[in-house]
Amino acid sequence: MQETLEILKYILPSIVVFLAAYFPLKIYLNAQQEISKRELKAQIDELKIQIKQEDKKYITPIRLQAYERMVLLLERISPQSLIFRIQKPGQKVFQLQSALLKAIRDEYEHNLAQQLYISKESWAMLKTAKEDLIKMINMVAANLNPGDDAIELSKNIFEASLNQNQLNTEKAVEFLKKDIQKLF
Repeated sequence: MQETLEILKYILPSIVVFLAAYFPLKIYLNAQQEISKRELKAQIDELKIQIKQEDKKYITPIRLQAYERMVLLLERISPQSLIFRIQKPGQKVFQLQSALLKAIRDEYEHNLAQQLYISKESWAMLKTAKEDLIKMINMVAANLNPGDDAIELSKNIFEASLNQNQLNTEKAVEFLKKDIQKLF
């Protein structure tokens, strides 16, 4: 028993000293770890901001160029521009109709990748304008004899576009302009 008391005389103060050192040290280390976590989070947030700023430097010009190309596409497929560019002397209705539809498809397909840089809404407006123009050309052509002179188709397309208050291509251009203004 005496030996046990002797051992306890040494062990008990050691345990008290250990606990007295352990808990403050643990609290200090936890506090240091929290500070390190906060500093790391602040550094990560700062890095994210820098990355976004760098992205804007490179992405904004690409987005602007995409919007420019979409406006150009809409201008190129507007009925007036399209007909003056595509119609040739001696063409028949079916030839002009085919050439117009091909030109619209080609312009659209050439610019498909630009949808990555413009808003979903802008792309939807552009697609709608394209599809409505195709419908209008097909409806006007359906009312004519395929072997008639292409001038009849041109005239009827012009009349159909004049009967609309505003062409969908024009609406889409205005929408694109408003959309790009949101960037700035």
